[in-house]
Amino acid sequence: MVTLADVAQHAGVSASTVSYVLSGKRTISEVTKQRVERSIQELGYHPNAGARALASSRSNIIALMMPLRTDMYVPVMMEIAIAVATHAREHGFDVLMLTGEEGPAAVRRVVGSGLADAIILMDVELDDARLPLLRESGRPAVLIGLPAQTTGFTCVDLDFAEAGALCAEHLAQLGHRQIAVIGEAPAVYERRTGFAERTIDGLRSRALQHGVRVLHRPCEGTYAALAGALGQIFTERPDVTGFVVQNEQALEPLLSLLRQDRRAVPEDISVVAVCPEQVALQGSVRLTSVTIPAREMARHAVDRLVAKIDGQGDEEVFLLEPELVVRASSGPAPVGK
Repeated sequence: MVTLADVAQHAGVSASTVSYVLSGKRTISEVTKQRVERSIQELGYHPNAGARALASSRSNIIALMMPLRTDMYVPVMMEIAIAVATHAREHGFDVLMLTGEEGPAAVRRVVGSGLADAIILMDVELDDARLPLLRESGRPAVLIGLPAQTTGFTCVDLDFAEAGALCAEHLAQLGHRQIAVIGEAPAVYERRTGFAERTIDGLRSRALQHGVRVLHRPCEGTYAALAGALGQIFTERPDVTGFVVQNEQALEPLLSLLRQDRRAVPEDISVVAVCPEQVALQGSVRLTSVTIPAREMARHAVDRLVAKIDGQGDEEVFLLEPELVVRASSGPAPVGK
C-alpha cells in the first residue's frame, strides 16, 4: 500500500508538504502542488479515510435517507440516489445510503455516530417525524421534498402543485370537462407524502378555475387494481374523457385496459402522466407528460448541501419549474362529451 511518505519521496518534498497539498490548509506553490499531485496519480495513492477524518473533523460522507417502500416507484428513487452519489463524488464526498423505514431512529443513528457530515432526506412527508430531530441536531441537511412547514430547512423539489395544475390546464384547453386522476397507492396518501398531496391540490385548484370536475382514485399499480379502479370510475363518471396518472406502474395497465374496453387514446380518452421522461416514451403510446427531473433535483440538493457544509448555504425552498410536453396520448375531447 502506497503511503504518504512514499508520495513525499517520489515528489522530492517533505511529508508535511504532501499533507498540506491534500488538506489545503496552507498555501503551496503551484509548481510544488502539481509535482505532488503528479506523484499521487502515478503512485495511485489514496489518503486514509480514518486519518483524514480525525485530522479535519470531517468524514467526507453524506448520508442519504431514502426509505425503499413497496408502494413507491423504486426506479425514480434509485435514479435520484445514483445522481446524488455521482455529484457528491465530484465534490469529494461519498454517500452512505440508509434505505430502511427507520424514521427518526435513522436520524439519531447518523447524528449520534458521527458517520456523516450532512444528511439528505427523501420521501418527505408533510408532517415528517424525522424533521424535529434533524432541526435539533444542527447537522447540515437538505430535503428533496417539501414538508408542510419549511421554516429552518433547505428544500429542493419539483413544483408538484404546478405540475398538477399544468395537467388540468392542458386537458381543460382541449375541451375536457370530466377528468379522473389515477393516483399513487393509498398508503402514499395515508402517510401524507408531500409530492402526491401537492400534485392533487394543484390539479384540483386549476381544474376548479376552468369548471372541470375531478375524480381522484388512489390505486395500486397492478393490473387487477387498475381494472377495479377503472370500472368504478366509469360507473361513477361515465362522461370522463381525460385521465391524469401519477403512478408510473399504473400507466401500461391503464392503456391496456382502455384498449380492451374499445376506448381509443386519444380519440376517446386522453391520458396525461406525471412521470420520468423514459417512462412516458417507452409505453405502447407516447404519453403527454410532466417530466420528473430526478437528476436535476439531485444535483441542486448536493450543491446546496455542500455549501451548507462549508458554512455558506442559506435556508431556502428551491422548486424546479415543471414543463408539460405534448405527445400522442392527449387530444380534443370527443364531440358531445
